[in-house]
Amino acid sequence: MNKEREEINKRQRDFYQNFDKNLPSKIWSYFRNNALNSLKKQIGVEQDIYDLHKSWFGELSQKKVLDLGCYAGNVLSMHLAQHSKEYLGIDLSPKGIALFNRRLENIPGARAEVMDFLSEEFKEKDFDLIYAYGVLHHFKDVDELINTLLEKLVAGGEIISYDPLQTSKPIKFLRNIYRPFQSDRDWEWPFSKKTYYKFKMAFEIKERRAVLGKTKWSALIGFLPLSEEKKLTTARAWHQEDWDMSASSDEHMFSCMHLSMRMAKKPAK
Repeated sequence: MNKEREEINKRQRDFYQNFDKNLPSKIWSYFRNNALNSLKKQIGVEQDIYDLHKSWFGELSQKKVLDLGCYAGNVLSMHLAQHSKEYLGIDLSPKGIALFNRRLENIPGARAEVMDFLSEEFKEKDFDLIYAYGVLHHFKDVDELINTLLEKLVAGGEIISYDPLQTSKPIKFLRNIYRPFQSDRDWEWPFSKKTYYKFKMAFEIKERRAVLGKTKWSALIGFLPLSEEKKLTTARAWHQEDWDMSASSDEHMFSCMHLSMRMAKKPAK
């Protein structure tokens, strides 16, 4: 393994083992997790993402599934484990994997391992589906990541991903101010336009949806002298606009903060 990546993996593992964030990271996390996540729940963004990903999974009974960067698993991790023919979750965190394996004990064909996806030690392949929730942006070398994803998928296999974008100018400005102080900056690489187009060139993007474009400004509506019903109605309308327009408009997609993609391995030429 590359020594630099080995060191970054160690720090990343320790970070998620202890969630040891410095003050700037705690402030950013508070903004993201408290303000934005509260907004996402209130107007239905989280539920829409959950329902979308679940619909993209399709029929799982004959699929071999990799849950990349699963930590201790989430609701959709359990859905995948319970319904797929074979399920493997991998993560760098021994703590997360230990917790997850206890949840998987009574599910036939399901297991979780401490593993580096890019490591030569990871021999498993021929996956029909790779699920990567908030994970692909942790890889600095996008070309190496894409090559490994292609190697691990069967012909026509799919990837379902969800990652932050740094293409919205106001958000990119805030991230650039925060980044020098960011405790997890060595493995946090929100997608740029260049990153997105690399994935688009390597895979067939069958469908995509982005959130928190126009909707992110809903947080400012709270300061206006409007009724709560009016604020909520406006926020939901903006979310629907983001949801619909991001499916086909690159410009609108790049104004958003988070992107879900359903990508398929292209047929061999």
